[in-house]
Amino acid sequence: MERYRFNYRSFSDLEQDIVKLGLDLPLESDLSVLQEAVSVGDGQIPNRLAIQPMEGCDSLPDGSPSELTERRYIRYAQGGCGLIWFEAVAVSNKGRGKPSQLHIHESTLNAFTQLVDKTRNVAMETNGINPYLVLQLTHAGRYGNNKIIVVHEEELDRKAKVDPDKAIVTDEELLEFEDDMVKAALLAKQAGFDAVDIKSCHRYLISENLGAHTRSGQFGGSYQNRTRLVKNIIRKIKDQQIDIEVTVRLNSYDAVNYPYGWGTDVQGHIDLTEPKQLVAELHNLGLSMINITASTPYLAPHLSRPYDQPTKRGYPAPEHPLIGVNRMIHLARELQEVVPDMVIVGTGYSWLRHYAPQVAAGVAKAGWAKVLGFGRQAFAYPDFANDIINQGEMVGKKVCVSCSKCSELKAAARLTGCVVRDNQVYVPPYVQLIKEMNV
Repeated sequence: MERYRFNYRSFSDLEQDIVKLGLDLPLESDLSVLQEAVSVGDGQIPNRLAIQPMEGCDSLPDGSPSELTERRYIRYAQGGCGLIWFEAVAVSNKGRGKPSQLHIHESTLNAFTQLVDKTRNVAMETNGINPYLVLQLTHAGRYGNNKIIVVHEEELDRKAKVDPDKAIVTDEELLEFEDDMVKAALLAKQAGFDAVDIKSCHRYLISENLGAHTRSGQFGGSYQNRTRLVKNIIRKIKDQQIDIEVTVRLNSYDAVNYPYGWGTDVQGHIDLTEPKQLVAELHNLGLSMINITASTPYLAPHLSRPYDQPTKRGYPAPEHPLIGVNRMIHLARELQEVVPDMVIVGTGYSWLRHYAPQVAAGVAKAGWAKVLGFGRQAFAYPDFANDIINQGEMVGKKVCVSCSKCSELKAAARLTGCVVRDNQVYVPPYVQLIKEMNV
């Protein structure tokens, strides 16, 4: 299999490959569009650049932020992004993904409040902006310690080491989870966040429920049943009448075959009919912003995180990474077209390295997405936004090189960050992990 790498010596080399591969990626040399503010409900994002939620696996045992967690968000605050989408935070012990995952509850509220205050203060002191802060609320589902599943699916069960005879979560337990999300949203408001994200992606609990065609009861089978959980949670939070926006990080499609997937047809092809319907319904429920992603990183990571180098036990990318970048951008575009007055946050830019700003600016100028999000890039290069805004470029020697090492650390629930650019902190846990893997 051919191995694809980022090997462009100039921007024109990238342009040639875009043409050669028959892709449709808008390019814009004037990056000023990325400096524009974007309204979200009654709030405002100071510029179009966003930090995507990337778990650091470094909470204290009770789920509160550690010194390393604080370091990460202070670096983001110093970096100049208008939107900081905080990583996945558990809403209950039952739904916690790992012992090192952040968990918001009454006893950790003060620590989260302090983190929010420090993030805002540092951003204002450093860049003179008040970043828009979103807290991602989650239930890890099959990928948590308790292996809570909505439906059985052979390949996903095997990947997540789920006993095929394990009982699925009951409707009553899902109703309890709705209430857990509402309690967490109330705490997020007290902590000072601008919005909460009802995480519905990457086949965690709510995302898995969207593809629960084979499930019986009120949360399975029909489209209305499969989308009931996320809409119930949104309605219940809004019923509290608290001054906090509600948003969703949504899988556009799962890359899981029918009848277990979301956004795919019976032949296994991408079919956005239901995702488009849900986005329109979320708009009608009063949401002002949705963050679009795709796929299932535990199953097909190359689709949502195009890379040069796979994880040690991964696989070489079966397609040119530019094809994956193009796909992610057009998925966001199709959903933005359904709800043109909503803020769609796009993703998939990190593999482009220092040429990402020209593509992001092209996407923003074309109206394909209103905010452009960076995940792995933020681990490697937390001040990328300031360099784009103040210098008109990203620095090649600072960018993410898509080596997948942060993905390996995250999958193993180790301290997670950039092994290449932040090596003093993250080389030791990575070296230890490789020793234990014996690869």
